[in-house]
Amino acid sequence: MTEKKIETVVFDLGGVLIDWNPEYLFRKIFEDEAEMRHFLEKIATPDWNEQQDAGRPLAEATEWLVERHPEHEVAIRAYYGRWEEMLGGAIRETVAILEEIHTRDEHRLYALTNWSAETFPIARERYAFLQRFEGILVSGEEKLKKPDTRIYRLLFERYGFEPERALFIDDSLRNVEGAREVGFNAIHFSSPEALKVELREREIL
Repeated sequence: MTEKKIETVVFDLGGVLIDWNPEYLFRKIFEDEAEMRHFLEKIATPDWNEQQDAGRPLAEATEWLVERHPEHEVAIRAYYGRWEEMLGGAIRETVAILEEIHTRDEHRLYALTNWSAETFPIARERYAFLQRFEGILVSGEEKLKKPDTRIYRLLFERYGFEPERALFIDDSLRNVEGAREVGFNAIHFSSPEALKVELREREIL
């Protein structure tokens, strides 16, 4: 059976097109590296943050964590109070790849992101390249997040394309594996240079 021609390319955003890192903020708050790492790994954990990506309100999440760790109240409230300071800018080399695909006008372009519905409007306003996408599915708005297979199926249904004719790009291996479970072609993003090679091999660039 021959591989179907790729007609649609779907990008993840954070870590692929947008440089987001809590350390940009918390290096300003913690003088000690070990204390910062303890806070991000044991207190304001990735799992806690992902609940907001799945739709939990930021205020509710903040109060929940403050109640459990009152000694870290200032840092916890900064997490979303100063969230914009975690944004490091666009990943220019990957944005250039996106722009090239858009200019060629041979593939439909979408984005699928794990992102809080409350903070995503900041990204929409800040990054003009997001306008290149025909549609963006935001986990916090749908109250579903990658790698739950339901969010990939929702993407196909909403925008009307076949997973076998689409390519998904994400820097999280578990999200890539979730996409493959539902028939998506998928690339585990490691660098813009490696992505460019893979896209050329697939004749997308």
